[in-house]
Amino acid sequence: MIKIGDQLPDVTLYQYNTDAGACAIGPNAFSIRERCKQKKVLIFALPGAFTPTCSERHVPGYVAEAPALFAAGIDEILCVSVNDAFVMNAWGNSLQVGDAVKMIGDGNGEFSEALGLIQDLSARGMGRRSQRYAMLVDDLVVKHIAVEAPGKFEVSDAASMLAALR
Repeated sequence: MIKIGDQLPDVTLYQYNTDAGACAIGPNAFSIRERCKQKKVLIFALPGAFTPTCSERHVPGYVAEAPALFAAGIDEILCVSVNDAFVMNAWGNSLQVGDAVKMIGDGNGEFSEALGLIQDLSARGMGRRSQRYAMLVDDLVVKHIAVEAPGKFEVSDAASMLAALR
């Protein structure tokens, strides 16, 4: 499992992009290392789009705390889930995340796997999914990471990450 002091793996992730006022141009593939280079990025991940805790508490908490996180020096907030970029975009729209949180698809689970934070929820009909966690990354290096125990939501919330920044 990734730990403090480790660098982010070189994995491709996806974000749905639209051209303002035009048709959708589809998912944009990007290297997470390129995206986070020379930036302070908060990455939080969760088991799935549209799931109860994720939709009711995890993402809304980051949207609410985004101004304080940006004021504390965070350049970008990324929400990652083992869903495709289209699902992540629709979910973000339903939660009205705006520009506060970027909704990122790890459709094949490659990022979660590379971090050592994949879990098998096949017994619940969900397949392989990310564990719930949040991490602070500064120029590709993990400075803080909080991984939840299975079924818990206690340490990866926005308030905890804000406290870790102070």
